[in-house]
Amino acid sequence: MSTAADDAPNDDPAEAAANNAAALDMLLSDAALGMWRRWIPGMAGVRATGRLLSQSVRLAPRGLSLAGEFTKIMLGSSTLEAGRDKRFTDPGWTDSRARKRFLQSYLALSAAARETFDELDLSWKDSEKLRFILDNVIEATSPSNNPLINPSVLKTVRETRGASIVTGTKNLVSDMKSKPRVPTMVDPDAFDVGKNLAITPGVIVLRTDVFELIQYKPTTAKVRSTPLLVVPPTINKYYILDLAPGRSLVEYLVASGQQVFAMSWRNPSAEHADWGFDTYGQAILDAMDAATRIARSKTTHVIAFCSGGILTSTLGGQLAAAGKTDQLASLSLGVTVLAPAGVGLMEAAIDDRLAKTAKATSRSKGYLDGKALAEIFAWLRPSDLIWNYWVSNYLQGKTPPAFDILYWNADTTRMSAGLHADFLDAAIAGSLATPGMGKLFGEPVDLSALDVDSYIVAGIADHISPWQSCYRSTQLLGGSNRFVLSTSGHIASLVNPPTNQKARFRINDDNPPDAADWLAGATTEQGSWWPDYVAWLRERDTTEKAAPKSLGAKAFPPLYAAPGNYVFED
Repeated sequence: MSTAADDAPNDDPAEAAANNAAALDMLLSDAALGMWRRWIPGMAGVRATGRLLSQSVRLAPRGLSLAGEFTKIMLGSSTLEAGRDKRFTDPGWTDSRARKRFLQSYLALSAAARETFDELDLSWKDSEKLRFILDNVIEATSPSNNPLINPSVLKTVRETRGASIVTGTKNLVSDMKSKPRVPTMVDPDAFDVGKNLAITPGVIVLRTDVFELIQYKPTTAKVRSTPLLVVPPTINKYYILDLAPGRSLVEYLVASGQQVFAMSWRNPSAEHADWGFDTYGQAILDAMDAATRIARSKTTHVIAFCSGGILTSTLGGQLAAAGKTDQLASLSLGVTVLAPAGVGLMEAAIDDRLAKTAKATSRSKGYLDGKALAEIFAWLRPSDLIWNYWVSNYLQGKTPPAFDILYWNADTTRMSAGLHADFLDAAIAGSLATPGMGKLFGEPVDLSALDVDSYIVAGIADHISPWQSCYRSTQLLGGSNRFVLSTSGHIASLVNPPTNQKARFRINDDNPPDAADWLAGATTEQGSWWPDYVAWLRERDTTEKAAPKSLGAKAFPPLYAAPGNYVFED
């Protein structure tokens, strides 16, 4: 059964940030229209104000309680404490009477604001929109962000004799010069793609205008007969699946005896504005064809992630509707939402009018700027991704730590205007949830007809692809499926090597319609889901053969070494 420990907050700032860093259709509209639109409460604010006024009598006791708490704080008798809040762990927050009163006043006021907001009983959409603003205001006004109050900052200034002020100011100016105009989260000099990231040996065996296909060199004497194709997200680079040795999913899969191929998407520019679902669907089809021919197999397993999962599922649904799934041995999805379950901010924030405006904006450029997406994602979790680094980088003048996931997160890519429009259209219409509504290559898409086994992974703390929405895929896809709920968020749930002592995942042999029922009946397994996935693959491919002595094939000769060229395109 699930335990509270499974959902415990992560105390490592870098890892916590990684949990929140990355993304998909997440606010694709905001990325095109600009972040500051999110701060305008609009009619939701008007309605909330009306409810606040109409319920003023009922809420009056809360105001009196807050006044009473403030009196206690001023008299020094308040018992309010910050608990495990990492912003206030410095003893200086409680050693100084004045600073302690600042802290307790903040805790009392922020708690009262959140409790009052919850009692307004707003509609789900209004609540999600306004909670974003409320959370940001509360986080921004934390006394820990004030250089004249934060004891850690003052200590650093004394110890460096003021040098931290100079360094921090330089850091601030440097970050604000260009997009995404959020604090730098990782030491930019700590990693080098091809040298200490994305170094699993392999070669490029196919290059098109849209992608490069990497075939990885086997490290076992024998390999599974059926190859495995990895389809990465179309946002940021593919190497999130091939980080540093020991943290690379690709490296692990190769070591388990899989014949692994991976796609590396080209970073589209304005000339590729028309690339949409059809372009990317054809690319995945081309990669599947190459993988099966090189491996001399009739079928291939496919594992796809986030936006890559949507594209691959759409292709699978089209092939199924057309009765052409002969090449697909299985379909696995990581943090992929095929149809929202109404549990996230994105689903509350987006509507048809905004989607049309967003599409027009990206169409005018020919693409959606990846740096705009990075800004949006950062402000979704301001405590971890903005204010944590505000204090560290700017107020204390520190260099951010080296962390491979955050390095990858900062290595942004563009999204073609056509793909941006297709993602928004699919999200607004919910087209993948209704057989025949979605189209690929002008033909209907029917996920329920996709009668192959599926392995579906989600992260319980994922705010980009809520696990409940990921779970809905179990009800949409035909064939049997295994749903696995990993710990952590959007990216950390995927980058989850067996050496991670904190790793756990939940499973349930049944997939009831309601995600809450699934969770209630789930059991928790210690360790990473990676070995579980390999075992699942082996159950579906019991045959082995000698590992190939050379990579590629006559029709797909090795072109150059992995990680290829597209991964270096700015």
